Amino acid sequence: MVSGVAWRGPILVTGTDTDVGKTVVTAAITAAAQAAGLRVAVIKPGQTGTATGAEPDVDTVNRLAAPMTARTLVSYPDPLAPLAAARVAQAEPLELYAVADEIRADADKHDLVLVEGAGGLLVPMGLRPSGEAWTLADLAVSIGAPAVVVTRAGLGTLNHTALTLEALDRRAVPCGVVLGAWPAEPELVHWANLRELVPSMVGALPDGAGTLEPGVFRRSAPGWLTPALYGVLDDWRAWAEEVS
Repeated sequence: MVSGVAWRGPILVTGTDTDVGKTVVTAAITAAAQAAGLRVAVIKPGQTGTATGAEPDVDTVNRLAAPMTARTLVSYPDPLAPLAAARVAQAEPLELYAVADEIRADADKHDLVLVEGAGGLLVPMGLRPSGEAWTLADLAVSIGAPAVVVTRAGLGTLNHTALTLEALDRRAVPCGVVLGAWPAEPELVHWANLRELVPSMVGALPDGAGTLEPGVFRRSAPGWLTPALYGVLDDWRAWAEEVS
């Protein structure tokens, strides 16, 4: 798991599933790191679902946190996994080593590079030169980056989180867990899950954080994250007492 030392260089932001809050967590880490004086870049290798009219993830991060650099490498119209979306659109799929080179190029000019994935850790992102599919886990190994795993607070999260952490541990990828949306009125299941997840946790965002006014979001973000992610949250017992 992650150490207490603040991370530098590339960090991958993945999740246990889609719609767990990866984009808002990416924005929160960006805001906290920039408040600490870091130069931050955000890269979205593959944005899908552009035809739905939803706000692209990089635009959400720009609106909430305004990183020094934010860019999407490739966009596809259909709301599918990036490799599937590329095939449906008859477009060029993302190539693993080309993505790694883009991340390294930003790492040369920034203190922190946040790379937001799509869906979960093992979603097919694109193709290797050999023609095999690659995932965000493969990218983490390729560039030697740790991973932030964004997960839900409610029922089912323990199994999904354990599977994701086990997959990262097998690849020797350091990681930490962030709860993407802690409810305003937590129930027994949320507190029970919190107790199990705390040893791996490096943050917890309140439900609805992404709807906050950007100035409020940026001022609040350090309080949602531990020092490993440039926040000030260092006592989970005090945090639990406050939110309860």
